[in-house]
Amino acid sequence: MIKRQFLKTLIAAATTVAAMTLSHGALAADGAPAIRNVVLVHGAYADGSCWTDVIERLQKAGLHVTAVQNPLSSLADDVEATRRILALQDGPTILVGHSWAGTVISEAGTDPKVAGLVYVAARAPDAGEDYGALAAKFPTPPASAGLVKANGFAQLSEQAFVHDFAGDVDPVKAKALAAVQGRISDTLFASRTTQAAWRSKPSWYAVSTNDRTTSPELERFLAARMKAKTIEVASSHVSMLSHPDDIAKLILEAAHEAPVK
Repeated sequence: MIKRQFLKTLIAAATTVAAMTLSHGALAADGAPAIRNVVLVHGAYADGSCWTDVIERLQKAGLHVTAVQNPLSSLADDVEATRRILALQDGPTILVGHSWAGTVISEAGTDPKVAGLVYVAARAPDAGEDYGALAAKFPTPPASAGLVKANGFAQLSEQAFVHDFAGDVDPVKAKALAAVQGRISDTLFASRTTQAAWRSKPSWYAVSTNDRTTSPELERFLAARMKAKTIEVASSHVSMLSHPDDIAKLILEAAHEAPVK
């Protein structure tokens, strides 16, 4: 009788654990997230190296991480660069986008390998939406005044980059990042997506509360519209540089909780 009761207890416990696993996302046998692939997509005025501190933390947690190098010449070019990296992944993947790259992952994120989307102070347009018109309904961020255009491309002035774009990053490091910033096509921000992956994929969002490049109010609106699991970070626009622990933790949460089909 005692053995029979003990067996029933074990079965009940196993059933409870299985239910919890299904409700919170699959976990590997060692407690690590079942989703081991992460693809990171940088935004305007940056390159893939902006993710370095986050990459180190994710790798330490056992994840396979790849950063896309966007040409920033057009939405189509950036989406294609992202799809090439997604094609190299060997299973379910968390797709992460910062700033402009929110537009990129909204378009590329319908890829069947993408299990979840993480937006970091990022754009998140709906399909066909005029994002510029949407953004105009919110306060204009100071960094916009520092955009310098020449020969069909644009970049931020060093002052705007250091003070507005990366305002909570050590100024010496911020100046070095400004020197290697990606130059964007003049027409890049006018692009419109044909699909919005966040309508069909679970999403997470990191709002930068001290953002001077994108309005924090706009970020909150976008996060709420997509019903994303949201955190707020007391950060400039580049929270992955100034608060890498918070951003890595959010990505790990997505890797744990996104459903694996």
